[in-house]
Amino acid sequence: REKARQFASWLVAQGYKKGENVAILGEGSPEWICGEFGLMSAGLVSVPLSIKLLTEEIPFRLDHSEAKAFLTTHNQLPKVLAALQVAESKAIKLIYLDDDVEWGRDLAEKSGVTGDRFTGFTQALEKGRELIEAPGSDMASKLDAIAEACGEDDVVTISYTSGTTGNPKGIMLTHLNYWTNCHDAIDMFELPLHYKTLIILPVDHSFAHTVGLYTALVRAIALYFVDSRGGGIATLRNIPINLKEVNSTFLLTVPAISGNFMKKIIAAMEEKGGIIEKIFKSGIAAGIRWNGNGFDKPSFATRFGAFFPYFLAKTLVFGKVKATVFGDSILFCVGGGALLDVKQQEFFAALGAPIYQGYGLTEAAPIISANVPKRHKFGSSGILAPSLHCRIMLADGKEAPRGVTGEIVITGGNVMKGYFRNPQATAEALREGSLWSGDLGYIDNDDFLVVVGREKALLIAEDGEKYSPEEIEEAITTSTDLIDQIMVWCDHQKYSCALVSLDTAKVEHIIKTKGITTAKALCEALQSEFYAFKDDPKAKKVQHAWIPAAFQILPAALGEKDGTVNSTMKIVRFKVSQVYKDLLDYSYTKEGSTTVNAKNIETLSSLFKLP
Repeated sequence: REKARQFASWLVAQGYKKGENVAILGEGSPEWICGEFGLMSAGLVSVPLSIKLLTEEIPFRLDHSEAKAFLTTHNQLPKVLAALQVAESKAIKLIYLDDDVEWGRDLAEKSGVTGDRFTGFTQALEKGRELIEAPGSDMASKLDAIAEACGEDDVVTISYTSGTTGNPKGIMLTHLNYWTNCHDAIDMFELPLHYKTLIILPVDHSFAHTVGLYTALVRAIALYFVDSRGGGIATLRNIPINLKEVNSTFLLTVPAISGNFMKKIIAAMEEKGGIIEKIFKSGIAAGIRWNGNGFDKPSFATRFGAFFPYFLAKTLVFGKVKATVFGDSILFCVGGGALLDVKQQEFFAALGAPIYQGYGLTEAAPIISANVPKRHKFGSSGILAPSLHCRIMLADGKEAPRGVTGEIVITGGNVMKGYFRNPQATAEALREGSLWSGDLGYIDNDDFLVVVGREKALLIAEDGEKYSPEEIEEAITTSTDLIDQIMVWCDHQKYSCALVSLDTAKVEHIIKTKGITTAKALCEALQSEFYAFKDDPKAKKVQHAWIPAAFQILPAALGEKDGTVNSTMKIVRFKVSQVYKDLLDYSYTKEGSTTVNAKNIETLSSLFKLP
């Protein structure tokens, strides 16, 4: 609080006015938090930006938000300076959050940012403290007056959407939005004081922002940040080290991160081999049977059969695995950002480090529902936050009966104020005070919300009939470990197709174990794996007409570099359809309408060095 007020004092003295916007682009750190709290204390609005943005994506956000200043770090400064060359405003001032201020100043000057536009954060704090402590100063009174004049409808942040279906929009979240959502999270998880967590997610991420920063403030949660010195690759290497150092009570995660944890745990057990691997794998399988779906208790016979292998593994192996990966204090993880597949939920619950899937939107600050320790069901998005009202609306404007899929519509204090400088989009999303999410789902008989997909991402047949691709994707990935990423596609065509990237390590394993010697034979094996969900009782049932007629194998994984996934590792469907238009078009040719085709064989031959 003291540092936030010092920064606010400097901002006020610099002439910044209430309601003006300031961008932040940097890795999570105490300075990042003090910076945002300082903006709030000065009556300004924070515009948190993703560190994963490309240079060319930044100017739009700066110009659209009308940012007057920009807080950034060592790792991000070169990208920020390049973006400022393109941005319309040439008066944006930089506040540098790291300690190597002279390095930053020199680099800024070489890029045309003069000395009067560059200030070190530590320098700003020192000047702010002097302003507050100066004899006869009224600065402390000014800051108190700003806080006193603050209204619950005042905007705290403008958060830009990651744009999975189109151009980004600036979501205005208010003090009431954050207050409501923070207290919902506390009530749902019954959070006590003094938990601790390592913030793995980017702090601009809405989920990390609300739960990681503001909820932590309310419940005195100790926050630790991943060591980002050395840039992106070094940061990834530091995550497992920092996890053990911090020994978190709980973690916030997204499917891409938890999926990577799962793969590494399984690989480590397979590397050990022998009795340890057998106890681990049989224990996980037994734990999955023991837990059932997390809500409906399995039969006595099922639990009896699972008891010995499950509790043997818990006693001998699971505790050591958890401690090695997460530390020995982990109670649970909370998953957000994208739908978490059931396999991950079952795996981590059996291991004893459950991941509770939630659902939310930045427009809802963001938590709408969550599975919680006392009430959860795998495959669902959990129970609704207590302060909000949720309706499931049909296309004809009527409310859907229980169990029937429709658009998720939310009313409550967590609903955004609107989209900044975008009245048309605001009018489309906010109708009579309710947020029309654009997501499809239903509420089941046990009051769990089940999210099935995004309306704008729907498959559309040539006759106009629509279907959710996420349901098909989940069914497919439930039944095979060989597919790393998948996007099912149909845009007014006779049939659906899919693009997939492969888990190369697992594919190489089946090449060896099955004695596969040609790319064509591998393609046939992958085709069988892809359609295994049809006979898998655990997989979601998919209408036959929507099952992809063929899939094309990508030469490399979808990634942030070409914009095909966003900062939370969600697939950006419209971007994938642009980047891989040729493969999608190929799927509707005679040759490409079957999976065992020339392009797939060529790709597999290149990936796995097969004839």
